Amino acid sequence: MLVLTQKEVQKILPLRKISKVIKVVEGALFDYGRGQIQLPAKLYLDFKKFNGDLRIMPSYSEVLEMAGTKLVSVHPKNPKRGLKTVMGVIILNEPKTGLPLALMDGTYITALRTGAVGAVATKYLAKKEAKTLGVVGAGVQSLNQILAISKVRKLKEIVVYDIREEAIGNLAKILAKEKIKIKKGDLKEVCQKEIISTTTPAREPIVKTEWILPGTHINAIGADAPGKEELDPDIFKKAKIVVDCWEQASHSGEINVPLSKGIIKKENIYGELRDIVTGKKIGRENEKEITIFDSTGLAIQDLYTANLVYQLAKRKKIGKEIKIVQ
Repeated sequence: MLVLTQKEVQKILPLRKISKVIKVVEGALFDYGRGQIQLPAKLYLDFKKFNGDLRIMPSYSEVLEMAGTKLVSVHPKNPKRGLKTVMGVIILNEPKTGLPLALMDGTYITALRTGAVGAVATKYLAKKEAKTLGVVGAGVQSLNQILAISKVRKLKEIVVYDIREEAIGNLAKILAKEKIKIKKGDLKEVCQKEIISTTTPAREPIVKTEWILPGTHINAIGADAPGKEELDPDIFKKAKIVVDCWEQASHSGEINVPLSKGIIKKENIYGELRDIVTGKKIGRENEKEITIFDSTGLAIQDLYTANLVYQLAKRKKIGKEIKIVQ
């Protein structure tokens, strides 16, 4: 079994190569839409005593002939402990024999593929000539959203809001190395851009409906557990709503609270992103409609990205081979 540390995964797939991740994530959604994927809903183990959880995310691709499982934990109090909020590992298995082929860091891959799927959604749902991006939150995921979306739209202005000004400064320094400039803005200003990505752990709405202009596309990234929400529920009443997976989104995505309160119903959901990628449904239909992509994170995004890392690692002879099965 090939073992890859986070530093090795970063060496194999650096931030500047995020276009490769966008390509494989779009391919994963295409294969999913064609019925060539097994994708059980993610399973949660809730550690209420410790304000955290563990998520188990398996998937299998007939196209890749590869299976994978991600184990990822989310503990919001971890930064105070000197640890990352999100930490994970990914195991790849050969479906013919079940043999474990690789064990690799999943924390970095999670961040990359989440940024990539935001870019895929933006590609199909944002206005083709959209040039402005607003990002709510300046953490790890904001970095990947900006990098990835910059690959699918020619952005002239990127504005970021965070309650921690130092976080915006740190983000600006990292992006400067990638030759991308951002500026600080208040929450209202950020929410009036043509493309918006929300990346916070909020449990009550912070994006107001009156701020959202006609033609806006929103990537709702932050909500990933029951009770989390970033958007004013009234925004859903006037928007085309696209989810990555109905079962997951209804349980723990941005739509989970509006659904539980009866503000929207299942019939108000336009479809899943895979339907748009495969051409079964139309993405953006006019310049004035508001579109929302509710991202909860699919195991196939991890599988396809991890498989890319695995193939490149073998080619470049990176990582350590260990014998697990005797």
